Amino acid sequence: MKTMKSLLAATVLTSLATGAIAATDDNGTSDDVIPTGIRVEGGITGYGGAIQWKVNPYVGVSLGYNGGNISGSDDLNVKGSRYDQDVKNEVIYLNTEIHPWGGSKNNWSEAFYIAAGVASIDSKRELERSVEAGQSFSVDRISFTAISGVKVEGKLDYKKTLAPYVGLGYSPKLGKNWGVFAEGGAYYSRNPTVRLKASGQVADGRQAEFQQAVRNEAQYLAGKKKYAWTPVAKVGITIFW
Repeated sequence: MKTMKSLLAATVLTSLATGAIAATDDNGTSDDVIPTGIRVEGGITGYGGAIQWKVNPYVGVSLGYNGGNISGSDDLNVKGSRYDQDVKNEVIYLNTEIHPWGGSKNNWSEAFYIAAGVASIDSKRELERSVEAGQSFSVDRISFTAISGVKVEGKLDYKKTLAPYVGLGYSPKLGKNWGVFAEGGAYYSRNPTVRLKASGQVADGRQAEFQQAVRNEAQYLAGKKKYAWTPVAKVGITIFW
């Protein structure tokens, strides 16, 4: 089912792209839809690439995919609680790229662009935090002391949905048929679904308070506005023809 949804999303985005980007001949009539470049890219949403079309000097379109597993230690901070993350992303995107100085003969000015588009996002994050026996720690900004080893683990998922995107990029040509690019922005992916569970014992008979603090932290993650946005930062190489 998930594979079918991914294929459907890719088909929809491809149809939008090909419907909007017909190359034209000298008489202004529609011709075959021919990509004008490809790029290989990597960043915090994963690794992948894109097919690109140049509609005119001021407007381009990119249809691409980013995905893969990304792991990090202590890289999610929730009210002072630091969780390790194991992230699995699948992003299929369609962006329009506006080059305000696209008609410039200056390669460095022409390279700047504003990106806006939409993506099908499926992001799953495994969260884990471990505390050794005898250590003090906090959950939901409440301090506890672990009697035995304590573990808080769970999932933070962005349901597969279409998410609008806005970003800024820079893509200078370094040769006739190749160049580099860097882009940063954010998808409005809406708030995630969050599930956290705790195991292990805390001191002073505060087990119920500890469990409630974990539930509060999960609710905070699921409701905080900043977690409704998925950041984008990526770099890559572009090949033109």
